[in-house]
Amino acid sequence: MAQLKVEQKKSTIGCKANQRETLRSLGLKRIGDVVVKEDRPEIRGMVHTVRHLVTVEEVN
Repeated sequence: MAQLKVEQKKSTIGCKANQRETLRSLGLKRIGDVVVKEDRPEIRGMVHTVRHLVTVEEVN
């Protein structure tokens, strides 16, 4: 199954609480953190919520 590599690029300062919580749920704590998650609808929805704070690329 395909996987998504998610990297936090921007700070959560000034963001809404739900966006901070979403980043925490993804496993991102600070700028530059990278996580690899399975490509599922739940993860895509979380990434969509914080799309302005992260970069995403597909990995095999």
